[in-house]
Amino acid sequence: MSKNILIIEDDITFSRMLQAWFVKKEFKVRAAAKASEARKRIKEEIPDVVVCDLRLPQEDGLSILAWIKTNYPKIVVIMMTGYADIQSAVSAIKLGAYDYVSKPFNPDQLFQKINEALEIEDEWEEGGANIVQAKKTAQKGDFVQGTSEEYVKLYEYVDLVSPTQLAVLIKGENGVGKEHIARLIHDKSDVKSGPFVAVDCGVLSKDLAASDLFGHVKGAFTGALSDKTGFFVSANKGTIFLDEIGNLPIDVQMQLLRALQEKKVKPVGSEKEIKVDVRVVSATNEDIEFAVDNGYFRADLFHRICEFVLEIPALRDSKEDIPHFLEHFLKKANKTLKKKVLGFTPEALEILLNYEWPGNIRELKNVVNRMTLIETGKYITKESIPSHFKTKREQTEDEIIHEQEEKQRIKDALRLADYNILRAAAILSIDTKKLYAKIKQYNISYE
Repeated sequence: MSKNILIIEDDITFSRMLQAWFVKKEFKVRAAAKASEARKRIKEEIPDVVVCDLRLPQEDGLSILAWIKTNYPKIVVIMMTGYADIQSAVSAIKLGAYDYVSKPFNPDQLFQKINEALEIEDEWEEGGANIVQAKKTAQKGDFVQGTSEEYVKLYEYVDLVSPTQLAVLIKGENGVGKEHIARLIHDKSDVKSGPFVAVDCGVLSKDLAASDLFGHVKGAFTGALSDKTGFFVSANKGTIFLDEIGNLPIDVQMQLLRALQEKKVKPVGSEKEIKVDVRVVSATNEDIEFAVDNGYFRADLFHRICEFVLEIPALRDSKEDIPHFLEHFLKKANKTLKKKVLGFTPEALEILLNYEWPGNIRELKNVVNRMTLIETGKYITKESIPSHFKTKREQTEDEIIHEQEEKQRIKDALRLADYNILRAAAILSIDTKKLYAKIKQYNISYE
């Protein structure tokens, strides 16, 4: 039976090319040039696959993606764009896209991704409960649960807080699996049957953040050619995950606080309020208390989002879990890459255990994939490990001088600003987030 595909693309020439190509591959193909037309096509006949452009004339592709995943979660969605930036890719995948391709691309590349997605879907349908569970695990980012004391305590707290209505703040460095924990909270909560909408606040445009979160009405601003549903409404009766919440502009923080307090949102340009019932889980890799103390994160919003705090340990602080993680991701890499690597030599394992893992579990997974791919023997040896794992590069004299000068400039700016972070950042012509990172890097006292 042929699969049904919907192509959402406003470039008519490119759309017709894709349509013709997929017809030759025996797909049943339909097309739409704008979001409203796409919604109509989907309601008329639910497709197996949607290939959607990120930039559409009336509404962006992320908005239609969120709508599809809220109303038709089984549809496989692949995003495409001529604007190849990783931030858009991350946002699309967090909202539930299967994958992401950048124009120009070979149709064979897109066809391969679609076949992979449909093959997995077919296996899930045929495999019963065990395969369905595997699907859920895969969608959560393939993270594996640690067994160290820190992780055991973390998952105990997840079990405790999930059934409650408390707003949860997840703290942890990049790559530790904050979204994995947020999804786990959702799956163990009373709203698990509702949508899970992940929002990367770090990639929201300062000017359009309110529109993305709360929606807008047609004509609200230049370019608002139609009504838009915000993330909060898309997450109604479910969970919204606000990743990197510390990056929200102050004025949007105020609107978010009101939405959380009153359980209502007002789309930009509208006088009408919309009731929303949403479980809020937030995350940050910053010292958000520092942001509160220095005036660029609202104290009242902070207390609203952190009714319960979860801290995910960095991988370097739970090194006893590293062999367990290595084994887990090696099994997955073997399956994905069709390899049969059995394990790690003692020398390789020692190097991997002694590494600091600044990118945490995400970095570990990527490194295991790389080592598995290039290894020709039965075991991963130290020769397959990236060279920077084995040696620490010495700083050059110029680098040392640059750091000393930069540290002194930051100290001088802080003194001139009477240790006000906002004013010091303005003096240095950098944003407060970068200034805080430098203060932490150089261990500068700011009190």
